[in-house]
Amino acid sequence: MVISSNLAGIKIGDDYPVRIMGVINVSPESFYKGSVRTSPKEIADLAKKMEEEGADIIDIGAMSTAPYLKTEISIEEEIERLSKAIKIVKETVSLPISADTTRSKSAEAAIKAGANIINDVHGLKGDKNMAKIVSDYDASLIIAAHAIKHSHEDPMEKIIISLKESLSIAKSFGIDERKIVIDPAIGFIRDAKIPWYVWDCYVIKNLQRLHELNKPICIALSRKSFIGKILNLKEPEDRLFGSLSATAIAVYNNAHLIRTHDVISTLQVVRIAEFIRKCSYNLYSCNNSKNQ
Repeated sequence: MVISSNLAGIKIGDDYPVRIMGVINVSPESFYKGSVRTSPKEIADLAKKMEEEGADIIDIGAMSTAPYLKTEISIEEEIERLSKAIKIVKETVSLPISADTTRSKSAEAAIKAGANIINDVHGLKGDKNMAKIVSDYDASLIIAAHAIKHSHEDPMEKIIISLKESLSIAKSFGIDERKIVIDPAIGFIRDAKIPWYVWDCYVIKNLQRLHELNKPICIALSRKSFIGKILNLKEPEDRLFGSLSATAIAVYNNAHLIRTHDVISTLQVVRIAEFIRKCSYNLYSCNNSKNQ
């Protein structure tokens, strides 16, 4: 079965090029300060640059969700930041906009401001009203593995069960399954039995196992802590090369959507990894790379 979804008009899946989601953070609390933009000009300039460099979607976050930081802000502040940034980006570029939020009120405000996609790292499990908002507005959705409490030893089994739970919630609220992409939540799952950086690397290596869920895979690796741990690089500013290396492996293992702070360098790595992957399946498929 061919895996395919449609995020706000962007077709994602087996028959399409790997897509790029550029990240704009308007949260000064973000773990990667180099990604933060707060003034209207900064936000507009970065959005325009990402569009020019080849991004397919822009993802805007107004409150950091890093699990190892204390970053919570009020809903009112998140809504103000998110709505402002979305309006600026919408006026600047023609790309679909994703709102990175776990709160239903913020998601609703984001959609009203012009967002087309909700990127919920809590997988519809953190806010009981999130699924209803996504359904009511017929928004596209990225859901991440979250609230993993299962006894399985294998990380992939835990992630698959968690994502099945989220997909079941989405179905119960009538969310269009053709508008859903899944995310294995790299950097968010801290299992006491397995060092987090080992967990993350294991998931990247075994990404193809998520294909049993028949949904395109979004993966967010950009400058994350597992890279810093392996390379002994404390600052996210120093983790670009590690991010690109992990991204190439994820694409080779059939990731469909890459969320990144660094669009042009990531796009080049993605295209090479994608080309090599196709050649590994079929020598004659290398010249048949689609660009839709």
